[in-house]
Amino acid sequence: MMHDTRAWFLCRVNDSGMVCTAKPLVYVPMSMPSANTALASSDRKTQIRAAVLQCFCDPLPQSFDRLTSLSARDWQRLLYWLDVSGLALYFFDRLDELQRRDLLPEAVAARLEQNLLDNTVRTRHLMDESATIQTEFQRANLSYAVLKGFSLCPISVPRPELRSQLDLDFLVSADNALGARHILERCGFRLHAISGRSWEFKTVHPPGSLADLYKPNRLRSIELHLEPSGGALLRRLQWRDFHGISSPVLPAADLFLGQAAHLFKHICSAWSRTAHLIEFRRHVIARQDDLDFWQKLRATAGGTPQTTWALGLVSHLITHLMSDFAPRALTCWTVDCLPPIARLWVETYGLRTTFAIFPGTKLYLILQREFETAGLPAKRPVQRSLLPLRLPPPIAVAPEQESLTARVRRHQAQMKFVLSRLRFHVVEGVRFALERKRWQKTRKTFQRQSSGLYHRSSPLPIDFAGNLPYETKE
Repeated sequence: MMHDTRAWFLCRVNDSGMVCTAKPLVYVPMSMPSANTALASSDRKTQIRAAVLQCFCDPLPQSFDRLTSLSARDWQRLLYWLDVSGLALYFFDRLDELQRRDLLPEAVAARLEQNLLDNTVRTRHLMDESATIQTEFQRANLSYAVLKGFSLCPISVPRPELRSQLDLDFLVSADNALGARHILERCGFRLHAISGRSWEFKTVHPPGSLADLYKPNRLRSIELHLEPSGGALLRRLQWRDFHGISSPVLPAADLFLGQAAHLFKHICSAWSRTAHLIEFRRHVIARQDDLDFWQKLRATAGGTPQTTWALGLVSHLITHLMSDFAPRALTCWTVDCLPPIARLWVETYGLRTTFAIFPGTKLYLILQREFETAGLPAKRPVQRSLLPLRLPPPIAVAPEQESLTARVRRHQAQMKFVLSRLRFHVVEGVRFALERKRWQKTRKTFQRQSSGLYHRSSPLPIDFAGNLPYETKE
């Protein structure tokens, strides 16, 4: 344990949202585990994965040395995690940058080299498809913007072919939703699911396997995120040259907030792709000394607890796992205003949740309950998340004229998926029940340490219901 003295800021709520006082409410001495302390007691697989993540730090930390003594079996296990976490090609490129590709066994280096070649072709196909769809949107005079993905280049993603991008995302005015749907249907997509203000479209093809992750896939996905009529986001767009067309993207502050909201949503779920942490960290570092940007960001965020705590949690998690990276112009109103119990969750479970293998864990439900206690309602009750009452949606769209063999294969794949989800809910539900008891003990110890120093006499007098800004999918 390390003793850390931190300033917890008093947060108050007024008509415009949450505001943190300029003066610290109190300095609270607390004992919390550092990432290095937690790593020392972690299993070997977690230590290796953490070493991969930390190799993106400058200067290189001592943990990088763990990667110099991996066995062939270690590398095979690590490759699977690199694939599903989205870090494989970022890691390959980082070793090139460090001139340390010699760390890789010959077979691993050859495999990653082929993955990069395949993903370059796949990314080019995605860019072609995005440009084609955007051209149709513009011909139809639709109000839209590119979200996530290609809009993050180059500030978060130095080269698009390094990113393991699974779909395309567009923000579309709700008034133009039907027009956008008709265009996507003409391009071979079918409406697959509607969740909140998000419409998911897929092509009519069976899902691919992990072995085809970096190859062009016939099963493609597009998400439309509907902006309410009269919304301000689509009235303040910027235009950027993209693959032969002029493409609308969100302005810098809105783009940053959207990226943070998306990452926060995944941290507060069973599993998240670790690559998103690297992309967000790069974005922050790229704007490290841009005081005008941070002032604009704070004004755009509006002081709402949803946005403030989302930025604080994401920034604190990355700092805990890697190193300090965010300027005080960001942390003074985000990390410093984060409820202390949320910091404790990061420092207790940050490693386990970040480096978990898909489909993840249910430890996020502990954080969800703490946020609910602090006044931030969840979209879904904990009990429904522990054991959903509905079957998962189909993983593939059924074609209009489907052969009997194809139908049997599709149903077999769906049944296998349902059984895997059932196993996840049962196994992780039991683990959650056991971990919840440990958390209650940890929480009580934490409260005793800070007794009388951090206190809130009543719940925050505001209803924080609704989606996070820029994140509409439930």
